[in-house]
Amino acid sequence: MKLTIAGTGYVGIVTGTGFANLGNDVICYDIDTEKVNMLSEGELPIYEPGLGEILRRNLDAGRLQFTTDSIEAVQNSEIIFICVGTPSSSERAADLTAVKQVAEAIGRYMNDYKVVVNKSTVPVGTADLVRDIIKENQQGDIPFDVVSNPEFLREGAAVKDFENPDRIIIGTDSKKAEEVMASLYRAKARTGRPILITNIRSAEIIKYASNAMLATRISFMNQLSRLCEASGADIKDVARGLGLDNRIGSRFLHAGLGYGGSCFPKDIRALIATLKEHGCESDLFEAVHRINENQRSVAVEKLKSVLDINGSTVAVWGLSFKPKTDDVREAPSLDVIEDLHKMGATVHAFDPVAMDNAKKEIKDVKFFENPYETIRDCDALIVVTEWDEFRNLDMRAVKVLLKQPIVVDGRNIYDPKEMKELGFTYLGIGR
Repeated sequence: MKLTIAGTGYVGIVTGTGFANLGNDVICYDIDTEKVNMLSEGELPIYEPGLGEILRRNLDAGRLQFTTDSIEAVQNSEIIFICVGTPSSSERAADLTAVKQVAEAIGRYMNDYKVVVNKSTVPVGTADLVRDIIKENQQGDIPFDVVSNPEFLREGAAVKDFENPDRIIIGTDSKKAEEVMASLYRAKARTGRPILITNIRSAEIIKYASNAMLATRISFMNQLSRLCEASGADIKDVARGLGLDNRIGSRFLHAGLGYGGSCFPKDIRALIATLKEHGCESDLFEAVHRINENQRSVAVEKLKSVLDINGSTVAVWGLSFKPKTDDVREAPSLDVIEDLHKMGATVHAFDPVAMDNAKKEIKDVKFFENPYETIRDCDALIVVTEWDEFRNLDMRAVKVLLKQPIVVDGRNIYDPKEMKELGFTYLGIGR
């Protein structure tokens, strides 16, 4: 099939590359000339394991191309995926500016029937908005359908998630569009992946509901971690006990420094705004958001209890919001470092892949190329991101390199008993 992917951000690149790898002819469109040129040369602007090889393979095969030509992108396709960003607006709702711009271009240049697919994370009712904008910008009465097909790609595992999705959601009120989308996803259906057909508004809500449920589990555990600390319990044991209940399951039951990234924070804010817009209570999700914001200060609060931070030097391991990505958007590390600066600390930092992006966001930090050099002569270490690289380091060497053997483990990757036996002042979360 002939596809256009509007937007070459995280979702757009993965989606376009993935569909090309299934044998489709894919045009990825973006207004960013520099990014389009980079991708056309087979270079990725993001870090995502396994994606670069697939990108270059499909470029070489001629199934994948990148362009800034909106006319070509619209007219040479049967299905157009809208994969642009929807950041938080000043009112904390989803900013649909880019979605509207793509819809205007589709309407202006449409030459025959198209299936227009909202894959961007958008509030309920956006399909109607896109439909209206396309109609307003059409030169004639050309038929089209709008479909909601939310993405569920995890940064760091996006290739796997595209190839083996938990489920595929298709929201449509058109039998013709349903048949087109079913044909596109036929290869996934053959692997036994469930395809759920819903009305458009249900599909739009499913995406927000999924992210909100996961965010709620994280905030649930983070608030419970406070009780564990106050009462002498261990949050990791509590999580295991919860996870063994098959009604609950074990995923997303890890206490830490809160969620970050490009999805959960903005999507929770947008869901709160949407609930209020429809006259619905939003107190549960406001609490989830508030708990997450407060959790970001926990690491420095713990450090303050054992160290005079003013004038100290503190090492931070991990800058990305999660492992296996270079994404630092709304990462807890940004708040941790800001809090340390406010208290008069000098900060050393290391991350396996995210330092280039972090340097654009963080000032007055000394960056290092490996974890050991980062901690040399520091008064304390804070582990912010649970990279595998940090799990099996020589902790005896870590103790020698630190001026004071203080470790704040913001992701509970070390065993408290072992750390204390090695002579560390060890502070975990909820332990």
